[in-house]
Amino acid sequence: MGRAFEFRKARKFKRWDKMAKAFTRIGKDIVIAIKAGGPDPASNSHLRAVIQNAKAVNMPKENVERAIKKATSKDQKDYKEIVYEGYAPHGIAILVETATDNHTRTVADVRSYFNKCNGSLGTTGSVEFMFEHKCHFKIENIGQDIEELEFELIDIGVEEVFEDEDGIMLYGNFPDFGKIQSYLEENNMTVISSGFERIPMDTKELSEEQIADVEKLLDKLEDNDDVQNVYHNMA
Repeated sequence: MGRAFEFRKARKFKRWDKMAKAFTRIGKDIVIAIKAGGPDPASNSHLRAVIQNAKAVNMPKENVERAIKKATSKDQKDYKEIVYEGYAPHGIAILVETATDNHTRTVADVRSYFNKCNGSLGTTGSVEFMFEHKCHFKIENIGQDIEELEFELIDIGVEEVFEDEDGIMLYGNFPDFGKIQSYLEENNMTVISSGFERIPMDTKELSEEQIADVEKLLDKLEDNDDVQNVYHNMA
């Protein structure tokens, strides 16, 4: 198994623990997708992917339809996607992906979390180079041969294929998302969910006390409504 498999196995998806929190983030993703490509899923591949993700977290259809309608309203604010970088205690690199309608508020919040937890907010590029930016898809497992599937998909940018709890995970490079999505759709492979992840190229071992220090910062970041994803290189 490769780095993506180990990353997925070890990662804690605390931010999805609360259903309302997940719905809020999906709602923002819908707004961003519609502002970029329009409200028709048939012609907006990004929106199709977000709707799949909504189903994966059991977001009711009426909630999705309401979010789409709201996103097309003239009163709907735009969300800007901003990535913050820094260090948690004990030298742990942190990447924070946000979607915000108020950059001033968000950067102030993020900086305060780092400061209160003995971390330091860095400048653009200060830790991003420590992570690989990957796209991922979870497809329906209908008994496919994993090795044959990997061989089939390698030419479209898929680098790693492995069985997950309730499907098959595919990982590829960030720029290949559209190409992979199109191939899966054209070949009637049912996509359960999809998205992007930043996988640390190296991880750092910490003691239990040190892990607790880092998790104080992670918890504060993940509880913020402007934060979409948080990545770190803690083992």
